[in-house]
This record gives sequence, structure tokens and C-alpha cells, in this order.
Amino acid sequence: MRFVDLRSDTVTIADDAMREVMARAEVGDDVFHEDPTVNRLQEMSAEITGMEAGLFVPSGSMGNLICLMVHTEKGDEIYLGRQDHIFMYEAASASVVAGVQHRIFENREDGTLDLDEVAFAQRSDDAHQPRSRLISMENTHNRCSGSPLPLDYMASVREFADERSLAVHLDGARVFNAALALGTSVAEVCSYADSVTFCLSKGLGAPVGSVVCGSKDFIYHAHRARKLLGGGMRQVGHLAAAGIFALENRVDRLADDHANAKRLAEGLSAMDGIDCDADLYKTNIVYFELTGDRNPRDFVKAMAKRGVRFFNLWAKRFRLVTHLGVTAEDIEFALKEFGEEL
Repeated sequence: MRFVDLRSDTVTIADDAMREVMARAEVGDDVFHEDPTVNRLQEMSAEITGMEAGLFVPSGSMGNLICLMVHTEKGDEIYLGRQDHIFMYEAASASVVAGVQHRIFENREDGTLDLDEVAFAQRSDDAHQPRSRLISMENTHNRCSGSPLPLDYMASVREFADERSLAVHLDGARVFNAALALGTSVAEVCSYADSVTFCLSKGLGAPVGSVVCGSKDFIYHAHRARKLLGGGMRQVGHLAAAGIFALENRVDRLADDHANAKRLAEGLSAMDGIDCDADLYKTNIVYFELTGDRNPRDFVKAMAKRGVRFFNLWAKRFRLVTHLGVTAEDIEFALKEFGEEL
């Protein structure tokens, strides 16, 4: 039976070309900084993001947590959107491990925050209150239609933070998608932040891993935080080789994912029983809602039986994500199955 897996861009499988470079990778003990392939990946990542240095980590969630640990001290406060991945999906690690308090604001439809609201909420220099230390951005923004944050908004966040002595962190899990959608470089998108985490295991298609980038001093402290979290790995160049392959071969093809997502959104928007504003979707993530009274979970199960897999995230809202494992023909198959099920 044919299956099209639209649950996430994390479901990709390494092909033979990627597996070959993984098998042939020159490796050493990365905890001793002696793995040449890891070192190369970190240097490449720093150059791509416009930062001074990089650090290979097992996951984006660990990368985000490491950045919060370096930027803050226990008892500090950080500013986030209510829909941000750090707040929604990282097991409260910012509070449990980093020991910081979240100050949450409503995201606009495109993932941005009202900075006037944030300014009004900033703490005074008072022993009774936590210290305001950091504001975080997510680009692209997963739960807000996969939106790429506009560069002028990111510049305003940078200015806002500088005026208030706040650090800026960028959760750039899909920053390559953001740069493509914005028609600019990854370095430009990252230039408004003090630190960035990006994933190799999403649109770039590596089997595992993320990279944290920042100043040399920041990465020095990030090494310590990674060790504390148990993220010190040994002959991990085999995994880093997949990341290098992805950076060298998988960036330009993200345009295919964006085109497939646009076609998917346009097809869904034309169907009775579905509410989908195709104009919202600029990257590889599409959301839609059922307009009838059908049970969402039953709908997901029925579509899975038809060979189309995706998530029901909340209420009657569903998420579809395109990736290198999904072709244009797969999109047409999925649309046909949606039409027949509806």
C-alpha cells in the first residue's frame, strides 16, 4: 500500500549517498576535540550562520536548553511566545534544568510578538522580582503556519533587546527554510541573534543532530553546558558527516518542499469541508481545519488507512509537513485521498 508521511520533516531516511559518507567519515574522540569531521561541521555551521563558532549537539531541544543555560542564571526570566517550541514542546527544561521563569506573550498569526506588550512586562531592578535576561525568537515558526519571521521584525527585536540589555536567542530549527522563503541568507537571518540553534534532522534530512552557534566565548561555555546535560559524544563524526552532506547537498532542494506545500495548501483550500488559507503558507508546513462536526481523531485514522499520515494538533486543526521523502506525485495522491474521504 502506498503511504505518504506528512507528520513531520523529521521522518526522512538517509539515502545511500549519505550513508556512504557516514561510513567513510574520519573520526576521533570529540570530547577531546579530536574528531576532524565534527570540527569541520562546526566550522561550516559557524560560517553559514555568520557566527564565530559552533557546537554539534544531539538535538534542537538540547541546543535551545544549552543556549538558555549560557545566557541566564537560575531565577532569571525569559520572554517567549505562547506558541513557541521552547515553551510548548521541550518538557519545561528551561524551568527544570536552566532554572529560569517563562514570561509568555501571545503570538500573532505570523509568529511575531507585540514588543510594546513585552516592554510593559519587563521587570524593574528590584530584589523581589526575577531579572529579565533574554528574548527568544523562532524562525520559521512551527505552530504559526510555519511562518518565516520578517527581517524587519527581527531587527526590531534586536534593537529592543539592546536597549534593555537582553540577550537574543534564535530557535532556528528550520532557519534554512526561513532564509529561502525570505530570499536572503541564513547569516542574515541569524545576524539579529546572539545565539542560534538549527536542526540537521528536519528539512536537511540528516538522521540526527543540531548545531548551536554563537561567539567563541559563548561556545566555550556551551561546551560545559553540553557536558552537564550528558551531550558529550565520542566518535560522533559518523553523524557529523551526515550533517556536512546535508549542508552541501540538501539546502537548495528545500524549494521543492515549499512548492509541494503550496500545492497541498491550494488543493485543500478548494475542498468542501476544509478551511485552509493557502496564502498563509510560505514554507513546508500547512495547517487546515475541518469545518464539519466530524471527530478529528477518527478523520486522522481514516486518512492513515488511505495511506496519508499527519497529525491532529489541537481541536480540529491539523498539520501537514512536506520534506525530501515527499514528491509532487505524492502530493497529488494525498489530495485525491482527501477528496475521496471528505
